[in-house]
Order: sequence, then C-alpha cells, then structure tokens
Amino acid sequence: MKPGILVFFLILSHSLTVFGQETNYTLVWSDEFTGNGSIDAEKWHHQTQLPNGDSWYNGEIQHYTNRTINSEVSNGTLKIRAKKETFTDQGVTKEYTSARLNSKFAFTYGKMEVRAKLPSGRGTWSAIWTLGQNIIESGGFWSDAFGTVIWAACGELDIMEHWGSNQNFVQSATHTPSSFGDTVNKGGQVVSTASSEFHTYAMEWTEDKIIFSVDDVVHYIYEPSTQNSDTWPFTENQYILLNVAILPDIESAFTESSMEIDYVRVYQDELLSHQDRTNGVFLTYPNPVKDSLKIVVQPQLIGSQLKIYSVLGRTIQSIVIDDLQNEMDLTNLSSGTYFIQITKGDMRYIQQIVK
Repeated sequence: MKPGILVFFLILSHSLTVFGQETNYTLVWSDEFTGNGSIDAEKWHHQTQLPNGDSWYNGEIQHYTNRTINSEVSNGTLKIRAKKETFTDQGVTKEYTSARLNSKFAFTYGKMEVRAKLPSGRGTWSAIWTLGQNIIESGGFWSDAFGTVIWAACGELDIMEHWGSNQNFVQSATHTPSSFGDTVNKGGQVVSTASSEFHTYAMEWTEDKIIFSVDDVVHYIYEPSTQNSDTWPFTENQYILLNVAILPDIESAFTESSMEIDYVRVYQDELLSHQDRTNGVFLTYPNPVKDSLKIVVQPQLIGSQLKIYSVLGRTIQSIVIDDLQNEMDLTNLSSGTYFIQITKGDMRYIQQIVK
C-alpha cells in the first residue's frame, strides 16, 4: 500500500455521523481519481457490449467505448464524456459515444458517497447506481462468474439520475420485481447547480431501509413494510455503475458534455458488516490474522468450496473444505481487508477478515 493511501485510509477510518446518527463506518473501498490518463483497470471495467447486438436499453442511441476520449482521469477527477461523433463498433454505427463503468468491487450494506458535477443539455442522462452482482448480463464484469438472475430480480439502486431535460432536478429510485422500469419507488430534489458545482450524492443501505441524499439532505427513503424477494432483493452484493447515456431527444446543437467525479467511496460498519453473515455455520480465528487462519465448520459444509476475495472482488485463494477444522497459510497475503466466502448449493456464507 502506498504511504499516501495509508494516511488517507487512516483519516477516514473513524466513526461518522450519518443522517444525524453516529456510526462505526470505515472506508472499505474508494477511487480518488489521482493521476492522469486511463481509468484504474484494477478497479473498473468498461462495459461496451451492446446487450441485444444493436442498441442499449431505454431507446439510448450511444455507443459506450473504452477510449480515454470518453473516460479519462485528469487533474484529480474522472470525466465520463458523452460526444457527438460517428462511431462504428460491433458492426453497428451510431452518432454518439460515451462510457459505462462497472466497479470490480461489490458490497452488501454500508454507505456510498460520490462527489460529482453533472452534464447538461436536453437528451443527456447521467447516472450513479448499483446492480446486483448476480445479474445475468452479457458484457458485464460480474455476469459470467456470478450471474444467476435477470433484471430486476437482482435489484437496482439509483443513487443519482439526472436528465438534461429537467436540468435542476436529481432523482433516486429502487427497481425490484415488485416495481421496476417506471418504478413508483422514487424521490428527488432540486439542485440548481447540479451541472456547475460539485455535490455529494449518497446512499445508506442497511438491512431494512435505504436512504438517499444530496449534500446530506435526504429526499427519499425506501423501507417497504413487507420485505421479500419481490420488494427487497437487497440482501446480496451490489456493484457500482457510472455512465452518461444519450436519449433520442438530444439537442441538435449538442457536441459534448461530461459527468465529472471527484471520488467514489464506500464505507461499512465495522461491527455490522459481512462478518455477521455466517449464520453460525463456520468460525474463523484469529481475526485480525497474521500468518495462519483457522476455519472451523459445521459438518454440512464438508465438501464446500471456500474462497478468499480481495475488496476488489478478486479471488486470492480457493480450497475445498475436507475437514471440520481447516487451516490456511496467509503469510504472503498483503495487509488489508478480505472476505471469506463458503458456498454450499444455493447458500453463500461470508465473513470479513483483516490481516
């Protein structure tokens, strides 16, 4: 870990006041968009594949590309730039280009903050949002390894949506099997300087509700009275998406406009994060671990697969559990936060560990 990053992490690893309540939230993942040039390929995936071989959803008329002309880091911010230009990809020619980024990090519960300045112009549609890691979607980063359900069974959380046709308004929404598309589950607020100044768009996601805000001003809370797979598919990992789309009503004079992002940060509660999702079927110790991690499982987990993931979602180690007591050598593992996942049939048990 670079010294500067370590200092930054230590500064943000303390209790936060979130919507008037003190929490034990700790920074677990971020991109501060330092440096210049292409996006950090360790953290982001360019999603460019046309989902139906011809176009994107909702009548959008752009190509998403992996070129720096459409997504570039410079002067401490990420620019996702929508442009008017003729561009051919996958055998299809379109008159607009932009970028759509998938995070190579997924999380369950916590607070997400994005400080951003939004594009302008009728026909632009920018979004900061998440999708379930288990979505089946060709070309998405997670689909091949984790895809098991279609949209909207995976759940979608729109932290911020902005349409240039309604310039001073931003919206948040949830999409679930019970309400999706033109969902009834939404709320927003007027932000008169959305495209001229940076604002902090945030979501706090807990086990029973999701709170959306701009600059700490709450405008929507999703808290269904009945929580089941139809209304609350938000019990598993979601990953982050950043994109700017172009709609058919784009202004004829449009040439380009950008969503500029200062940072993306995800915090989780030290006490209430993944380590509580084992359902008592396995135990790890010591935690924090130095060299050797011991794993004790109940008999039903014999034969299951155990994986250690980094906070970027990368598999670090993988074993098949063949005994009630197991041991893993983590001597060569770098210091940091990791997740242990044991998979048994359709069940996944997760615990957070620190080295």
